[in-house]
Amino acid sequence: MPDAFIFACPVCRATLAPVATGQLHCPADGRVYLQVDGIWRFLPPEREPVFAQFIGEYETVRRAEGRGSADPAYYRALPFRDLSGRRPADWQVRARSFAPLVRQVVMSLEGEGGSPLRILDLGAGNGWLSYHLARRGHHLAAVDLAVNPVDGLGAHVHYDAPFTPVQAEFDSLPFTKGQADLVIFNASFHYTPDYATTLREAFRVATLDGKVIVVDSAVYYDDASGRQMVQEREADFRRRYGFPSNAIAAENYLTYERLTSLAQTLNIHWQLHWPIPRWRWTLRRWRARLRRHREPAQFPLIIGQRL
Repeated sequence: MPDAFIFACPVCRATLAPVATGQLHCPADGRVYLQVDGIWRFLPPEREPVFAQFIGEYETVRRAEGRGSADPAYYRALPFRDLSGRRPADWQVRARSFAPLVRQVVMSLEGEGGSPLRILDLGAGNGWLSYHLARRGHHLAAVDLAVNPVDGLGAHVHYDAPFTPVQAEFDSLPFTKGQADLVIFNASFHYTPDYATTLREAFRVATLDGKVIVVDSAVYYDDASGRQMVQEREADFRRRYGFPSNAIAAENYLTYERLTSLAQTLNIHWQLHWPIPRWRWTLRRWRARLRRHREPAQFPLIIGQRL
């Protein structure tokens, strides 16, 4: 099955040309990119050391959490059921976020035309989101840094609906401009070092009326609460794994003020939807304040579009 996406060199952005099965060539700088085990490898060799520690620590944590399975049924059931029984609460959160994504965004676009959508799933992990949207008839590129066969892009072999696994970094996406109808940050936006840079790249590869979606990234009213959350998480990781898991200087969380600033800087409009009634978040916030705890994070579905 040919790829539905037009690939570009992540270094110089020239359109890549196929030279053999599973091999693309950059006519501008001569670089060659390969498809290995069904995964397009667009992380240049000079960038691999930048992410090596992050990937190693991330995979250590995920293994300790018992992620993955040898059973294809496990992957196909996500996020609605965790057949392993090890992380059901985590997957319930993802299922709750998936529902408004489909209802508020995907179904709306499906109703506007008969053509399949081209969708980038950024931070795809094991590919569960790409799988479910591919089953709806759309073209999916599942983008991640991790390629392991248990919890990374290598898990693509377990699915019975095709999508395109792509190893790449968010700030150098290997796609020509203006081709994605949707660019979805799948519980991954908070890992990026600079939100403005990452959003510019996301909108570069999106169509003029394309949408950029942020799913399952923490949002706070008070920046101090976000900083405290990061400190708590790093302390917990040091205690449990021996490292703080901060190899990349990520922004880690959003605030509503930061969202406003990004909208003004990049000339975009945000639309927010809450997976659970907003009054519940308000109640949690007041309870935390009475107990002198930090503000609890909110996880709205954030939809961005150019003005």
